[in-house]
Amino acid sequence: MNVKVVPLETLRTRTSAKWTQFPPEVLPMPVAEMDFEIAEPIKDLIISMVQNSDTGYIGETGHLNRHFADFASETWNWVIDPEQFFLCIDVSVGNIEMARTIVSTGDLIMINSPVYLSMFNWIKELKCEVIDAPMHKVGMEYTLDLVAIEAGYQAGAKIHFLCNPQNPTGSVHSRTDLEALADLAKKYGVYVFSDEIHAPLVYAESEFVPFLSVSESAREVGICVTAASKGWNLAGLKCAFIITQSERMKELALSIPMSVRYRASIFGAHAAAKAFELTDWLHSLMEILDSNRKFLALQLQQKLPKAKYRIPNCSYLAWIDLSAYDLGENPAETILSRGLLALTPGHLFGNGCSQYVRLNFGTSQAIIAEGVDRLVASLS
Repeated sequence: MNVKVVPLETLRTRTSAKWTQFPPEVLPMPVAEMDFEIAEPIKDLIISMVQNSDTGYIGETGHLNRHFADFASETWNWVIDPEQFFLCIDVSVGNIEMARTIVSTGDLIMINSPVYLSMFNWIKELKCEVIDAPMHKVGMEYTLDLVAIEAGYQAGAKIHFLCNPQNPTGSVHSRTDLEALADLAKKYGVYVFSDEIHAPLVYAESEFVPFLSVSESAREVGICVTAASKGWNLAGLKCAFIITQSERMKELALSIPMSVRYRASIFGAHAAAKAFELTDWLHSLMEILDSNRKFLALQLQQKLPKAKYRIPNCSYLAWIDLSAYDLGENPAETILSRGLLALTPGHLFGNGCSQYVRLNFGTSQAIIAEGVDRLVASLS
């Protein structure tokens, strides 16, 4: 099953945030959604539901829990209990509602910057405080800093929002580091919330390790919150899920408001259930993204040789250091005004990241080349 690339003129008729938040002369490459058609079986399923006027409140979910359990077992050798599977509208809500069962106003929640920008918003919504244990960085290689993490745990962190695999750096955490993290969390009584939404998009040279799969300690302290939305481009259908693997965490999941489940979309649940069956479509997608991440590297090497970019091990998001080009305090703002190219500003991902931008290469190579050309144009 082949993935179909959508031409730019068609993309500009879309009404999602990516294609409507900027004027038409701007090329948008910030938001984490892909410029491809969704898989035909998912499209057919949604059309069939609409034709049947099956548009009510969520009920039967198309056996999403069992389909994901099969996918996890076949893809990552991760065995989960379909009965410890809890629906929510999206990954943000899943993390926030689970965190409400643990934290009080002013509590500390850990992140590892640079990290998914919404995590800062989650902590603010919970009226908690950020404690940052920045990723350990060598060149453009990022890994978890276990020494900094332990110091943060000792300082009183209640929850650790873990991005696994990592956005925006494209890093994939090792089994060894996740095992050590789980042991530290158990030692200090910290809950680990593993956001695994990019997990289906890990390239062949790397191994994705679900946090809950690494040890009994991980299952005691951890939850997973994930969705089909990144892997199959279904964000607007609004369905995610929380997974637990211990009685302790299951009880917390059962204590969140019943309404959390019913806010998920009936379309999203059925689409996600179908998505986790479509591994052939996913393989086709990964071939395109693999080619794109390398194509972007060549484009930058040829046209912006001072830019620092490490080919990511997961997803379709490029983390680019533009500090050599003196584009001001906010390079993304300069690039938008001069080059009419929209990228995600680095400062949104944490301290010390102001000279970085995040670029979405989940698109055609023609658009990637145009994006780099606009970036070049912004230098003058």
